[in-house]
Amino acid sequence: MSEQATPVFQIQRVYLKDMSLEQPNSPGILLQQEQPNVDIQLGVEATPVAEGLFEVAVTATVQTKIEDKTLFLVEAKQAGIFEIRNIPEEQMGGVIGVACPQIIYPYLRATVADIVTRAGFPPVHLAEINFQAMYEQQNAAAAAQTEGTVQ
Repeated sequence: MSEQATPVFQIQRVYLKDMSLEQPNSPGILLQQEQPNVDIQLGVEATPVAEGLFEVAVTATVQTKIEDKTLFLVEAKQAGIFEIRNIPEEQMGGVIGVACPQIIYPYLRATVADIVTRAGFPPVHLAEINFQAMYEQQNAAAAAQTEGTVQ
């Protein structure tokens, strides 16, 4: 087997790409004793950077509210640059949509917990994510949408 055909999957770098924290109703809202509602949204995106290099980013948006007032809003985007070469095309989606986010996500979880703690609140620990199930669900939704538009 030639060296050129050998599959390559390497992490080049993991980094925090974007981070924001807002506490628009402080300090008044901090005196409220009610338990806030917490809404967490996650997203995964991938962008080719160069031949065989991809940036994969996982974004978390955590918003806590008491009634209709925001207690805090955290948005964090953790990214990584991955060298991916000589992987069969049918396997690339799984590598980029599952393997890469699984590597990045623990860093994102730590970042979110840290920034929320630094903001003066108990840490928000993002739940473990099954990126394989998330990837399969997105593919099924895309296939259903394609089917719906074809008919």
